[in-house]
Amino acid sequence: MEPERGVSVAPNRFETTMERRADPPGEPGWLFFRDHCWRGDATDEAHLCDPTSEALGVTVVSASFRELRTDEAYLSALREAIADDLAPFRADDVDEVLHKYLGSSVHVRS
Repeated sequence: MEPERGVSVAPNRFETTMERRADPPGEPGWLFFRDHCWRGDATDEAHLCDPTSEALGVTVVSASFRELRTDEAYLSALREAIADDLAPFRADDVDEVLHKYLGSSVHVRS
């Protein structure tokens, strides 16, 4: 961060909220939740910092996952895509997959 002349920032870090739109099920990136979340939290905070830094174009020193904010249509499509191929999730059913990776962190909006 390089502020304008005469402007300073202390500390040189700040906290903010980033929202990442979930990729449509079946399209590249749709397994982001599987690759980065476990029981509704980031699996590896340092690992999550990399794609976050890349997306924002700034160095990210800490990142966490809060929730999947979605609508009924997306959740239905997600459930269907998971059901089509359960093997990579190592689960017996869709509910188990959602619980394993997202915990109770699914917020359905109308």
